[in-house]
Order: sequence, then C-alpha cells, then structure tokens
Amino acid sequence: MLVCSCNVITLREIEDTIREMLDEDPWQLIVPAKVLHTMNSRGRCCGCFPNLVETIIRVTEAYHRDTGAREADVIAYLDKVRELRNKFGSKFNERRYKGHRAA
Repeated sequence: MLVCSCNVITLREIEDTIREMLDEDPWQLIVPAKVLHTMNSRGRCCGCFPNLVETIIRVTEAYHRDTGAREADVIAYLDKVRELRNKFGSKFNERRYKGHRAA
C-alpha cells in the first residue's frame, strides 16, 4: 500500500525502516521526519505524517511485545507517545479526518 505518494514509499518499506531503527535502539523516540531521513527522503506535502505516526506506534508496540519487553514498560512508553500526539496533534490535518487515514 502506498503511504507517501510524493516520495512513492510503501507501507512495507516504512515498517521495515522502523524495525531497523528499533534494532539499533529499541527505546528511541521515532518521528516521521526521522523515518523519512533514514530512507533518504523528506516530507514534501506532509500529508502522510498522520499515517506515519499511526504506523510508528503500531510497529513499535508490536516490536516490543515480540522482543519480550515488560508489558508495563511498553504501555508506559506508548502512552507517553499518544499523550504527545493528543497534546500537539490536531483533530483536523489538512482537512482530513481521522477516518480517512489508511493506518
């Protein structure tokens, strides 16, 4: 599935990149710009960022559960990420509602 049409990046490529980043440091804070930079791309219209954030959260949560991290650590970490998203995120993003996101 195509996530970023500006850079022609698929969901599979993004998930693989996130896993590689987590292999380097499992508890690092991963943001969309960091993922794109690792893929030698950059945000152009940034319309894919909400999908990237959701993908980052989903893949990070699955990664930590698969590696056997303590459940309390995983939940605390992801709650902090979701809290930041709720604090700084917006109900609207380029006039797109959350229901229109692919992830």
